[in-house]
Amino acid sequence: MKQKLFYAILIASFAVSAIAHYSGMSSTLQFFLCCIAVIFAAGFMGKATESVAHYAGQRVGGFLNATFGNAAELIIAIFLVKDGLHDMVKASITGSIIGNMLLVLGLSVLFGGLKYKVQNFNVKLAGYNASLMLLSVVALFIPALFAKSFTTKETDTLSLVVAVILILAYVLWLLFSMITHKEELSDTASVHVEDANAHEMNWSKGKSILFLLLATVMVAFISEWLVGTLEEFTHKFGLSELFVGAFLIAIIGNAAEHSAAIFLAMKNKIGAAVEIAIGSSLQIALFVAPVLVLVSYFMGNTMNIVFTTYELAAIGVSAVIAKSISQDGSTSWYEGVLLLVVYVILGIAFFLV
Repeated sequence: MKQKLFYAILIASFAVSAIAHYSGMSSTLQFFLCCIAVIFAAGFMGKATESVAHYAGQRVGGFLNATFGNAAELIIAIFLVKDGLHDMVKASITGSIIGNMLLVLGLSVLFGGLKYKVQNFNVKLAGYNASLMLLSVVALFIPALFAKSFTTKETDTLSLVVAVILILAYVLWLLFSMITHKEELSDTASVHVEDANAHEMNWSKGKSILFLLLATVMVAFISEWLVGTLEEFTHKFGLSELFVGAFLIAIIGNAAEHSAAIFLAMKNKIGAAVEIAIGSSLQIALFVAPVLVLVSYFMGNTMNIVFTTYELAAIGVSAVIAKSISQDGSTSWYEGVLLLVVYVILGIAFFLV
């Protein structure tokens, strides 16, 4: 009954969003309708990804979960790049990174900790994640540091080179964590494949792949409609591109991951929840952001990888607090509170900018 209700809302929200877009309703109404639709479409994508992961096996399944978990954000960002809204793209990247490290991880640790006094996960993986988070901060900090001394062409060249290096680093991380050292990281190397196996797989392999493709197409359409409303929506409510990109778009795009991580933490699978939160942040920084730089280059309008001081500070602060809390391989509910406090403070600061 619950599944039927979910599918009914999914189809209805997509149809209503399409009608609102093509009939020329107000941008504000379109924005809210698209937000609702993309949340359910992202949830549908998450379920389809879990089902495909069940048939693909643990390693490939883990990669699929991580990749399609960020698919909604990537698709939205590509349409923003297409429209030349580079500042909002960078803000959404910032929001995705800090949202996963602070909001998703914070809620997971809080709700998991309220049910279980102390939760433990792989210490070695926590150490590698901490190092990769610092790499992300360094990789984003250096272009901003040298940008003032470079011409626009030199800045674009540096951005493209850094993008390629980060993608290579991410590919090597996948090789390291999924092949050469998979035994050391075996209990948390997959994102939430364990949870997928715990559910009854009602879809066949073919149907799972078909639904995953269908969900991706739905997210693509809704994302394009959503992006088309942003400019008028931000002006109408006096919101900055920084706040809209870093908080509204990031929260909407991460909706499926938020619920999945919290659900796993409450089942005492904090390792999988941490991997969703930290792993997604790392994928955004090391893969999604560089891919967007390359996509913008091929579209003829290169987006540099130079972030503002506010964005760099937010990412840096998030990485430090997340590293501090996760490096010992155990969590308690109060550590979740600490992460959420930092997120709220950043949110207020971004809103007032």
